[in-house]
Amino acid sequence: MLEKNNADYNETGEEEKIEKIMKLNDHFRQTLQGGQVMFTRGAHDLGEDMVRRILIAVQNFSDFKADNDPYGEHDFEAVTVDGVKCFFKIDYFDKELKWGSPDASDPAVTTRVMTIMKAEEY
Repeated sequence: MLEKNNADYNETGEEEKIEKIMKLNDHFRQTLQGGQVMFTRGAHDLGEDMVRRILIAVQNFSDFKADNDPYGEHDFEAVTVDGVKCFFKIDYFDKELKWGSPDASDPAVTTRVMTIMKAEEY
């Protein structure tokens, strides 16, 4: 019985961690606070006005579902603006941006980096 309780605790702890990552990702994506945003050359070359509209579409995106967000972290999706399909992807780095974050659910040790690219660049 003790093993089952420990297993349940671990699963619950993991669910809480994923929920925290999701909330941190949503906050970052919507406010652009707590990380950095990078545009690939192809997305950047669409021009300042289009980049601004794509960024607004990314910030306003909320249609995450099990089939397009299987891990529940809200870290990857596609938006289409004026017929141009773009992906956004949030990755987790350490504070020095040298390595992966040791714990994506802990903002004290994580810098989020969101890359926005044209779908054809993927």
